Amino acid sequence: MRVLVVGGTGTIGSAISDALVAAGHDVMRAGRSSGDFAVDVADRDSIRALYRAVVPVDAVVCAAGQARFGALAELEDADFDLSIASKMMGQVDLVRLGVDRVTPGGSFTLTTGSLSAKPTPGSAAVAMVGAAVEGFVRAAALDLDEHRLNAVSPGWVAESRVAAGLDPLPGIWAEDLAEYYVSVVEGTETGRVLLAEEAMP
Repeated sequence: MRVLVVGGTGTIGSAISDALVAAGHDVMRAGRSSGDFAVDVADRDSIRALYRAVVPVDAVVCAAGQARFGALAELEDADFDLSIASKMMGQVDLVRLGVDRVTPGGSFTLTTGSLSAKPTPGSAAVAMVGAAVEGFVRAAALDLDEHRLNAVSPGWVAESRVAAGLDPLPGIWAEDLAEYYVSVVEGTETGRVLLAEEAMP
């Protein structure tokens, strides 16, 4: 299977790409400043150019998108605008603009996060866009006749906890998290948000 991993050079995206390659798939990595292809998910023209460059493609995985942390009183218009344009609409547009580019029977796998269900202080913008992506996945999947659409919702990634000076646990190592994405790409379900804390299907 020919798989495009957007955000494929980041901590999560690199692990996903490596796991897909190990499973025998042909992987193309796209990122803002590194990878096989360049893309800015907050820019629709950039997404269109990416699809023109990579077709044909059988599956798209997104591990990209920015969202701003901060207490509600400290978040400015620009923080919400970035979170919406990148983490939310960036992923929505990968699906919208990719439906005619991804082969029939192919799939899209997006990334949300546990904060949409279990928010913490300072996560208003992050939780908002994560919840929006989850709602989009469940609803848009009903409109897609020839493609599957799912999302993976990870909690804290252990590597990110370590980088922040925290204990890696509770957290999930990127290598283990990547297996959830592989299972979704190779699976048959659609309209599902897979919690990374769940047992592997």
